[in-house]
Amino acid sequence: MAEESTVFSAETTRAILQNACRKAGLPSEGASLMRLGENALYQLDPVPVVVRIARTMDYWSSAVKEVDVARWLAHEGFSAAELYDVDEQPLEVSGHPVTFWRFIPGPVATPDDVAILGHSLRKLHELPVPASLSLPRVDILSRVEPRVAKSPVPDTDKAMLLERCEQLRHEIANLNFPCAETVIHGDAHIGNLMLDSGRPVLIDFENVAWGQPEWDLSMTATEYLTAGWWSAEQYTSFAEAYGWDVTRWEGFKTLRATHEIKMTTWLMQNVDQSADIAAEYQTRVRTIRTGVADQKWRPF
Repeated sequence: MAEESTVFSAETTRAILQNACRKAGLPSEGASLMRLGENALYQLDPVPVVVRIARTMDYWSSAVKEVDVARWLAHEGFSAAELYDVDEQPLEVSGHPVTFWRFIPGPVATPDDVAILGHSLRKLHELPVPASLSLPRVDILSRVEPRVAKSPVPDTDKAMLLERCEQLRHEIANLNFPCAETVIHGDAHIGNLMLDSGRPVLIDFENVAWGQPEWDLSMTATEYLTAGWWSAEQYTSFAEAYGWDVTRWEGFKTLRATHEIKMTTWLMQNVDQSADIAAEYQTRVRTIRTGVADQKWRPF
């Protein structure tokens, strides 16, 4: 297995992209960086392909799962991201899992489309899961703690965040979830829904798991109540489209706190990339420290 890159940046991932495309027989010249976060996403040109590069080989099993989930959803006829036809997926390139996806020409869903997200999640949660599909149990905090350890933030922040994770694990273990377990998306925000000629397409399967659908529903609810990204009318349309409002459940406050720390630690990995990200990290970590969202969170 190749040695991992020590820095995950636009520069280092560009080199990984070139090697991955060479292995897959695809062109890398002219590729554009779409996003750099938990993964680096590149759109190729002229072939309609998106290349997804994970941060380290720690995510290999997740990449394998993404491929399996995509194939299962395609078999079920569920409207979701589709794999591009290459000989082998995922590929290991310079210590990074790499997968290839068909480019979706439509736009990312907007806040006014949040009811469509609610409907898509209901359909996903109702799918029968074959025994052949191996899924982990949901563990929202499993990626949070490694992010804290590796992120370039003060040790005082790291200690506080890890202590909060420990508290939340205890609270989650003692919750009584009202909904039956099923397959869940695991990162069900509006940015993971695209519209292709009006057809909703669910994307990003790295956090798909077996567990309580409350986790998916509480994502949008946290974005509404903590981040301030939704109007009351928009959130109501989401809950009505799904058929249940998770905020009415007493356990929601624990799920909300978990999503807050997940959203914060996702961002803190890149605090040294720009002043805007660093400032937003301060806003979010202040919310976690005080329990009060005194201003809207900025989406990245």
